[in-house]
Amino acid sequence: MKRILVPVDFSDYSVEALKVAAQLAQKNNYEIILLHLLELPHQATDAFGNGNSIPEIIFFKNKAIEKLEKLMDSPFLKGLEIYESIEFKKVDEGIIDASIKNHADLIIMGSHGTSGFNELLVGSNTEKIVRYSKIPVLVIKKGTKEFKADHFVFASDFSKETKKPFRKMLELAKIFNSKLYFVTICTPASFKTTHRTEKIMEDYLANFDIDNYSTHIYNDTNIENGIINFANSVHADMIGMCTHGRTGLAHFFNGSLGEDMVNHAVKPVITFKI
Repeated sequence: MKRILVPVDFSDYSVEALKVAAQLAQKNNYEIILLHLLELPHQATDAFGNGNSIPEIIFFKNKAIEKLEKLMDSPFLKGLEIYESIEFKKVDEGIIDASIKNHADLIIMGSHGTSGFNELLVGSNTEKIVRYSKIPVLVIKKGTKEFKADHFVFASDFSKETKKPFRKMLELAKIFNSKLYFVTICTPASFKTTHRTEKIMEDYLANFDIDNYSTHIYNDTNIENGIINFANSVHADMIGMCTHGRTGLAHFFNGSLGEDMVNHAVKPVITFKI
């Protein structure tokens, strides 16, 4: 991993995400791409065709440059290799496009926006990034003095289609130096016997060389509650899961449930595209 993309809208949450990126960059010599999206009252393509709107575009761009430069001078970014970019695009499209164009390996973003710039990183945009990003997305929900992932819960059904993102998760877990807690959530609607679930997990994990981990089966009323409650029970620092471009989460989740996890979990959530 070499490059982290951090979308910022200058809210406290996006700055906290940038602080996490800075911690990882300092420890691992990563580059940071600092991205701000300008979603103007009139779409930029229309605005450029209207001479009366050009001053408005220039005003917003200059304000963004001013804020970015101030942010770049933050003490926690000192000595890091950082590139800044301002794009006139819709937030979700701009972030996905920037991750591809800049060959980013990880997106780190806050989950809430700021009223000053139309709340650009509100939940719905975070959900879209999680759903469609081809690279891992780390969503920061609550600022801490130092980001840690010592105790990393990874929830899955451990199906064959998750093996590729699972390898990517293991790479990041090694970088984070995490103890891994692999968990399958059983609910009344998705019940499997303990014997069958243990066999599925055992056969799946036999394909990988993993040292510091434990396996768990957790019963709850629904999968979202199960993941959150299990993560709390082991004092997890971070929750991980696979995502699917069509539905938002690995197929053992129902559509919006994964996006609800990103919105509702207090702990950082990292997702990996199937």
